[in-house]
Amino acid sequence: MSNQSKNRFTPAVTVIIIFGIISMLGDVVYEAARSANSQYLNLLSISAAQVGLVFGIGEFLGYFLRLVAGVLSDRSGRHWPFMFLGYGMLLVVPLIGFTMNWNILVVLILMERIGKALRSPAKDTILSGVAENQIGVGFAFGLQEALDQIGAFIGPLIFTAVFYFTGKNGITQYQLGYKSLFAPFIILMLFLMYAYRRIKRDHLIPAVVKKDFHSEHLKPIFWIYTVFTFFCTLGFVNFSTVGYHLKANNLMSDGNITLVYSAAMIVDAAAALLVGKAYDRLKMKTERRTGGILVLMAIPFMTMLLPVLTLSDSATLIVIGMIVFGIVMGAHETVMRSAIADITPFDKRGTGYGVFNTSYGLALLGGATLMGLFYDMNLIGMIIAFTCVTELIAIILYFKMNNMIKNSHQVKS
Repeated sequence: MSNQSKNRFTPAVTVIIIFGIISMLGDVVYEAARSANSQYLNLLSISAAQVGLVFGIGEFLGYFLRLVAGVLSDRSGRHWPFMFLGYGMLLVVPLIGFTMNWNILVVLILMERIGKALRSPAKDTILSGVAENQIGVGFAFGLQEALDQIGAFIGPLIFTAVFYFTGKNGITQYQLGYKSLFAPFIILMLFLMYAYRRIKRDHLIPAVVKKDFHSEHLKPIFWIYTVFTFFCTLGFVNFSTVGYHLKANNLMSDGNITLVYSAAMIVDAAAALLVGKAYDRLKMKTERRTGGILVLMAIPFMTMLLPVLTLSDSATLIVIGMIVFGIVMGAHETVMRSAIADITPFDKRGTGYGVFNTSYGLALLGGATLMGLFYDMNLIGMIIAFTCVTELIAIILYFKMNNMIKNSHQVKS
C-alpha cells in the first residue's frame, strides 16, 4: 500500500500539479477580467466592433508571439525567464481598475495577452515531455486544464461578489473588482518563486529535457492539423461577443453574466478531464500515436450550435449554449494541445506550439472582429452562417487529415 501511495506522486505528476496550481492562480486574475471586460467597456460607451477588434488583436498577439517564444525556448532551453516575465505581466490586470481612458485600457488588455504568449510554449513543452511516456499527454493536459479552470471559475466570482455585496453594477464596482485582483497576483508570484526553487531542488525538469531526442522536421500532418484547427476556431463565438450581447440587451444582470461565465469554466474543467482521458484511450485502442485525434470530430459540430444558442434572446438557451461553450473550450485546451505533442518531435515542439498558436490566434482575431462587426450591424444570421461555413470546411479537413493518418499507418504496417 505504501509503495502505491508513493507512486501516485512521481516527478511527472508533481510537475504537472505544481504548474497546474500556478496556472490556476493566473486564471483567477485574467479570467476574472475577461468575464467583465466587455461589460465594462460597454459602460464606457465603446462599440461592439471596437471591443471585438481589440480582443481579436489581443488574442492574435497572444498566440502569434508564442511562435517567437517557442523558437527561443527550443534554441535556448531556458524556460523560467519566459515564465517569470509572462506571469509578471499579469500585474496590468488590476491596473485596469485605475483608468477609464480608452487608449490606456487598450494597452493594458494587449499587455496581458502578450504575457500569456511569453509563458505558454515553455510550459506546454515541458509538460508534454514529462507526460508522454509516463502518464499520457491527454490526461496530463486534461488535468492541467481542470486545475486552470478552477481558477477560471473562482476569478469571475470575484466580480459577482462585488456586485452582490454592493448592490450596484456601475463603473465604480467594476473598478473595485479589478483592483481586488492584486491579492491573487501577489500570491501567484510568491508561488511561482516557490515552484521554481522546488523544481530546481528536486531536479524534476532536467531528468526530462536532457533525454536523447532525435532531430526531425514538422510533418505534413502537422500543417493539415493546423489548418483544421484554424477553421474550427475561426467560427468559435468568443465570450467578448456573448457578454456584450447579454449586457446590451439586458438579458442578464451583470452579476449573472460573470456567474454564467464562471459556470462555463467548471464545465470546461470537467470536459477537459473526460476528453483528455478519451484521447489517451483512443491512442491505446488504435495502437497509433495519432489515434487520439479522432476525438476532434465532435468539435466542429458542437461549435455550430454556439451562435444559435448564446446569441438568442432566451436565458435558458443562453445557459445551454454556455455549457456547450465550456465543453468546446475544454476540447480546445486539451486535445488540440495534446495532439501537437503527438505529431511533433520534442526538439521542435516549442516551434510546433508556436506555429499552431499563431494560427489559432489569427483565427480568433478574424472571428472576433467579424462577429463584432456583424453584431453592430444587427446581422445575427450572418454570424450563424459564418460559423456554419467555417465548421463545414473544418469537417472536410478533418476527413483529409484522418485519411492521411490511416494511409501512414498502413504504410508502416
